[in-house]
Parts: sequence; structure tokens; C-alpha cells
Amino acid sequence: MIDQHSVIPVFLRHCTACHGGNLKEAGLDLRTVSAILRAGKQGSNVVVGYPDQSPLIRRIRDGKCPPNKRLVEAGVKPVSSPEIERIEAWIAAGCPESGPKADVAGSPEDPLVREKDRDFWAFRPPSRPSLPATVPKEEARNPIDAFLLRRLREKGLGFSPEAPKQALLRRLAFDLTGLPPTPEEVESFLADDSPSAYETRVDRYLASPRYGERWGRYWLDVAGYSDTEGRREQHLPRPFAYRYRDYVIRALNADKPYDRFLLEQIAGDELADYRGAAEITQEIEDNLVATAFLRMGPDPTWANITGFVPDRLEIISDAIEVLGSGVMGLTMKCARCHDHKFDPLPQRDFFRLADLLKGALDEYNWLKPDLRSFGGAANVGPLKERSLPFVRVEERKAWQAEVAAGKKPQEPRIAALWDQGDPSPTYIYRRGDPDQPGAPVIGGVPAVLMQPGEKFEVAPPWPGAGTTGRRLALARWLVRPNHPLTARVMVNRVWKIHMGQGLARSPGNFGRAATPPSHPELLDWLATEFVREGWSLKALHRRIVTSRAYRQTSEISALSLQRDPDNECLSRMPLRRLEAEAIWDISVWVAGRLDDKRYGPPVAVVTHQSGVITPGKTGARWRRSVYGEQRRRDIPTVLELFDPAQLNPNCLERSESIVAPQALHLMNDEVQQELAEHFASRVLSEAGRQPDRQVERAYLLAFARPPSQAEARRSIAWLDRAAQLSVAAPTGDGGASAPLSALTLFCHALMNAAEFIYVD
Repeated sequence: MIDQHSVIPVFLRHCTACHGGNLKEAGLDLRTVSAILRAGKQGSNVVVGYPDQSPLIRRIRDGKCPPNKRLVEAGVKPVSSPEIERIEAWIAAGCPESGPKADVAGSPEDPLVREKDRDFWAFRPPSRPSLPATVPKEEARNPIDAFLLRRLREKGLGFSPEAPKQALLRRLAFDLTGLPPTPEEVESFLADDSPSAYETRVDRYLASPRYGERWGRYWLDVAGYSDTEGRREQHLPRPFAYRYRDYVIRALNADKPYDRFLLEQIAGDELADYRGAAEITQEIEDNLVATAFLRMGPDPTWANITGFVPDRLEIISDAIEVLGSGVMGLTMKCARCHDHKFDPLPQRDFFRLADLLKGALDEYNWLKPDLRSFGGAANVGPLKERSLPFVRVEERKAWQAEVAAGKKPQEPRIAALWDQGDPSPTYIYRRGDPDQPGAPVIGGVPAVLMQPGEKFEVAPPWPGAGTTGRRLALARWLVRPNHPLTARVMVNRVWKIHMGQGLARSPGNFGRAATPPSHPELLDWLATEFVREGWSLKALHRRIVTSRAYRQTSEISALSLQRDPDNECLSRMPLRRLEAEAIWDISVWVAGRLDDKRYGPPVAVVTHQSGVITPGKTGARWRRSVYGEQRRRDIPTVLELFDPAQLNPNCLERSESIVAPQALHLMNDEVQQELAEHFASRVLSEAGRQPDRQVERAYLLAFARPPSQAEARRSIAWLDRAAQLSVAAPTGDGGASAPLSALTLFCHALMNAAEFIYVD
């Protein structure tokens, strides 16, 4: 039987470069039957029942459609003879349409996903377990400890002793803010014997604006945040991407509930009628900024040679992968070309998800990065009147001219994703090839995650909305309290960052090929508690860092090494190296140069003749690393050496290497030496000229602890000897600079110590 699905894929592949949603040459859109039968500027193109009288057929047979210039410009191919015959047969049959088939995905009639496929821990909703009754309350500070102690006792183990107070405070400060405690904070904590001393510091660090900068970095990894388009070989700037970074930091500092956080990022443009709003509130603006989440992946379609349908499909696939791995812990990209090898994720479900995104990411109605970053003002009256975030494409050149002339662009703008309405139909591509369209699909979610009797329904977000409501339906489904994966994935991510390893080892893959959770009941308890506490991330942090498990020492006992060698049972806290960004931040902080300016355009990076890449030599170069320009290549050297996020398209877990160039860079890099000089000047300013006070201050700044007696004795002797050697060297100042030179070398040595970049 011939119907619209016999011909629509032909028009999509060959004709929409000229006759699509955004570009309608001669007023003709060939993506749907209703649009095909609608008269264009030159009258009707199809005479129903009479293909020989249809101008559309004549132009195709005469070789006028697609025109020769489009064969190269848009990468389309001529319509083949069998395809022409198929179109003619469809017109001759009266242009028949078949209604949509019943969606059986997730139902008992589904031939691809059965009920037994859902009988896997990650595909079942988390259930709240009872607390272990065998663990005395006095041994557990909170329920986390009870679950862990039960497993430890099975191995004849318990928790290690609590870490020393200064080590515990340093661990807490780095974990929650990404920076060490000040010497004054250390002294205050050591002197505070009240029962609530530790909890007071927890609340103080969670309330710090540096908390959002620290934890925002992790979410930016999940999103694949970059200030440039393209992959590793391309560098088209995204001038306003930083507003998404700022949104993330502000949202985390405000403890925005995680369910709302996801809603805004997946479908912020469908949460309110920004086009018809009498006033663009801060909330509406934030919602629009948040949608950049799904367009942070590499996008080379700005270039004519990389803007074809296969290139667009890569971007859509990346968006699905970010959503799948980052939010659901599923490797959805594996189902793009065929059914998933390990998980019950048929290829159909990949394209059902693609259909949900199609209102904004439509391979046959594509907006280049310019359009998605700057377009839309023509359709957004109130935003345009306020000179807010959207601007026409032609204004991009004006913006670039302002930058080239050294002027600061005046208008605040945003990079966003928005629903264009009227998306193209979606077909399963055999082997992922758009030239091999198969069965049509309608939008939906992975069937294996749908519960018995559950329906996934899409509706316009408000009456008369010009949007599909598809992404909003997806977002609301993801944040259902009983969703099998959303809460589990997020609490596991937070746990991993605090505790060194996840309860589920693969943070971006909760599927069958992954290692099962080490403590499944604890994971489910945390997930259900997370939802019960209003999806509050700060409450989750507080619960983890106040546990006995978190507060124990990192020292390894012979018994725990024998019975729990991989520390899977958490018989001790793991020793952890700081991330690349934190190493930069502490180096700048200890030198007293940290610029606390928040938000705004990123600090540009500079490539020197030596090949070393550093933040630019402007006054802003000492800002925190989260405010530096984020690229997929040409990353600042100090970050590149210490295993930054590898965005392919996003990063769920960083690697950790130990290689010689790391130590060589910290020892020999000019910027590190400059920071050591500033560190020494700070110590001299704060401690005076007495060597014993200098050593104590330097240790407090670098390691958040005073030196031991042996360390102090050796350090003072070394400073004295180094100063004598400096006096002996000809400097032209009669040796006046010798003490500072010696102190600089000493401070540089502390910055090269393992303790400086590790947290125990």
C-alpha cells in the first residue's frame, strides 16, 4: 500500500534544502502532506490524481529540482527514477495518507521490549529500604553509616578513626568550595570544641558563593560545556555561551531543586509563553538561558562543508547522548544504528527520543549555530523591545565588528534552544543512514523505563502555544518521583565526587554491561531521600559529609588492606588528587592573587611561542578556572597536564594519570614561578621577617596545617642556608633580596609537594 510515508522521506532527502520550514522557496514546504498540497506562490504544485499535470513532477523530471547549485551547496542528490515513479504513483492514487499507528512501546503488545527486560535493578523504580537493624545507633552518625557498617561487618571491619581536625576541614573546604580553608578558619576550627563545630563549617561552606563555582564545574562536564563550536579542530566562538555557565553556578548556589533544574534545561522555552509575555521576568530569561544545555555539544554546521544532514544528525545524536548518559545513565548513542548490544534499547527508542527533540533540533529544518545563538528576535516582540537575549543573524556581524574595534558589545544576549513548531516527521534510519529511511515513529521515551499502565503523553504547554510541548513532556517524565534512573544517577554522581568512587562504578552507564552497585540499598535510600527532601542537592551534600564514613581518616590499616584492598566497602577515605581546575585555583589562591569576580565573559587563553598555553595576560587572568575560556583543544597547559574533562561530547568521569610532565611543569613553568614569588610576598607581608613565623604561615596556607617540629626545624635551616647562598651570588643589591629569594624558593617547593595537590 502506498501512502505518505512512501514519498515524504524522498522529499526530506532531496527537496527540503529549498522547500523546508525555514527556507520556503516559491512559498513551498515539502515536509508534510498538508504543506505539499497547499498552493505556493506559483499556484498548486500537485494536481491530485494527475501526476502528468503536476508542476512538481515536471520540474523534477526536467532536472530543475533539486537545482544543480544545491547538489553541492546542500549535499543533496538528484531524485532517482524509482523515487520519481513512487511520487507519481502516490499522486495518481489521490495522495493517500495513513493515520498514525498505535504506539505499542511500553505496552504488553510491544514486540521489542518485554516485561522481563524491566526486571533489572536500574530499570525498576527505587524503593526505600528499611535501615539495617543490626547496627547500633551510636555507631552510625546517620543512615549512610548504617548501610556501610553492615557490609563492613560482613568482612570483619569497621570504620577507620576520624581524620585529624585540620585534615577534615581541608577535605571539607575543597569538596564544597574547591579552595582550601584560610589559616584563620583552621585556627578557629581547632579552637572550637562545641558539638556543632563541624556542622557549622558544613553550612558555612554550602552557603558560600564558591560552592556553585565548584559544583557547577561538574555539571558543565555533564553538559559538555564549551565556549567554542566545532570539535577539537575548530574554534568558532560561542560569544554568549558563558551565560549558561553563569546560570548553572547561580542555580546551584540557590539550591534550585534538581527536578526544576532539569525542567529548565530541557524545556525552559516551553515553561512560559515568552513570546506573548507582557514582561520578560528574570525567571523567563533564566529558563531560556538554561536551554543551552542541549546545544553545548560540538556543532560544526556553521561551515558550508560540514552543514549537511549527516553532520546535523551527529549533533542530534550528541544531544541524545548528553541527555541519556548525563541524566539517565544510559548509553543511548549505541542504539542509533542498531538495537543496543547489551540493554533493551531498540533503535526505535533512539529515534523516538530524537522525535521529542525535533521541534528544536530538526535535521530537515536546521538552524545553524548563528541562528540558534542569535536568532529569534523577529518572533519575540517583548524580548526585542528590551534588547534582551535574541538578535537577528545579520546582527552577528555588527557584534563581531564591535569586538574587532575593541568595543564592548552593549546588548546582553543568550545562546538558547527553542521549539520552532511544525517539525518534520521522523523515520528510523537503517544503520543510522538518512539515505535509508525505514518505519515512521512518533515521539516517546525508552520503553524499558515505562511502568505497567503508564502512558507518555505530549500536549501543547498552554492553549494556542506555537510549540510542540514534546521536550516539556520528556522533562516532566524524567523528574517523576518514581523514575527509575534520574535520582539514582545524580546521587551516585555526588557520592562519587565526595567518596572517590560511585556506589555504581560507571556514572554514565547504569546498564547491564556495567558493574552492579556495591551498596544497592544505600543507593536506593539516597535516591528516595533526595526526592523526599525536595531534590535538594545541598541537603544531599550535608548528609554525605556529616557521615562517619566521610569523616574517617585516609590512613590504610593492614587489616583493611587485606580484607578490603580496593576500599569497596569504604573502610577508609580514599586519598584523592585535586582536579586540574582546583590545582590552578589553589596555586592562584595561595599566592594571594585570586580574583573573586564572578560571572561574565570568559577569560581568553593565549598560546605562547614556547607552545605553553595560559590564561590571557589581562587583569582577569587570575580568576577561577571555571571562568576561563573552555575549549575542546588548546587548553591551558596546567589543565591539560592534569587530566581535564574530555568532552566527547560530554564527560561523565575524568581519568587520572601520574606522568613526569606534571611535575616538570609545576617546577619549571614561568607562571608557576611567578605565583611562587607572589606566595612568598604574601607570606612576608602576613608573617613578617622571622623565619619561624614565615614557615608556619606558609604551611598553613599551602597545607592548612602547621608544620611539625621536624618540618619547622628543617625548613628554617634551609631558609637560612638558601639566603646565605643568595647573598654570595652577585645581585647588585648587596644581598638585600636574599631572604625573599630564599622564601620564594621555599614557597615554590611547597607548591610542588604532593600534599599541595592531594586531599586526604
